[in-house]
Amino acid sequence: QRTSSQLDTTVGEEEFNWLLKEEVHAVLKQLQDILKEASRRFSIPTPGLENQLKQENFILGSSTMDQVKGVLTLQGEALTQADINLKTAKSNQVMHFTFRDDKHWKLQQIQDARNHVNQALQLLSGRDESYHFKTGAEVNKLMDAVMLQLTRARNRLTTPAAMTLPELATSGLMKMFTPPMPGDVMVNFYINLSKLCLTVYQLHAMQPNTTKNFKPSGSSVLHNPGAMFELNNAKFEVSQVHKVECVVPWLNNTLIFFTISLQLCQQLKDKISVFSSFWNYRPF
Repeated sequence: QRTSSQLDTTVGEEEFNWLLKEEVHAVLKQLQDILKEASRRFSIPTPGLENQLKQENFILGSSTMDQVKGVLTLQGEALTQADINLKTAKSNQVMHFTFRDDKHWKLQQIQDARNHVNQALQLLSGRDESYHFKTGAEVNKLMDAVMLQLTRARNRLTTPAAMTLPELATSGLMKMFTPPMPGDVMVNFYINLSKLCLTVYQLHAMQPNTTKNFKPSGSSVLHNPGAMFELNNAKFEVSQVHKVECVVPWLNNTLIFFTISLQLCQQLKDKISVFSSFWNYRPF
């Protein structure tokens, strides 16, 4: 006759084997479905199939602030058109800029996030239904690798790159517009969580006699009025900053997909750790 502790162990082993054989694959399938949907939204238009990925127009601006208004066209990871109106403080004139027809601006954050999602999908597809997981540690290792990619993907959308003012001034984005941006205006686009953001900086050149207080500012996602920088031996100060933004619904959904996926991974790890602790304290 088997003792009750041996029976417990046998039942535990059977449950654990079932978990490794059936439930792990059910979770992996669920993860793949969610991440494929996320990846599809990120996709880049393939030649000849441009219409697959719809172009969406986003109006950036606030009713209270009419200094800057923008209409941005987003197609997957690419801004395919930008239309910006800027009312200058000095003359109260409205300046109008659009992307040149031959130019698209890739949003690196979306591109990077997509690459991380695809790496997570690759890890999952390497373990299809026919694969038999032998240990809990093996499942944990896969979950950790998938979670790392998902966390990196999420971080790319939640933390825009910090840039210095000279980096912004010399960025390829400044060469995208027609008419060309004047020397005292700089723009930047970035993603912050589910928002598409446009920042416009108006600058003034510092007079040689005022440069004794010159202190160049470092990297930042958003620079404040009064920030200074030097470019081609001339010194500039930011006089005005305008930031407008708009929620991109599919980015919002994507962030929710990441949260659900990370929770699924964690739940599976928790189940395995319950069995593992049961194993480690077998009463023999």
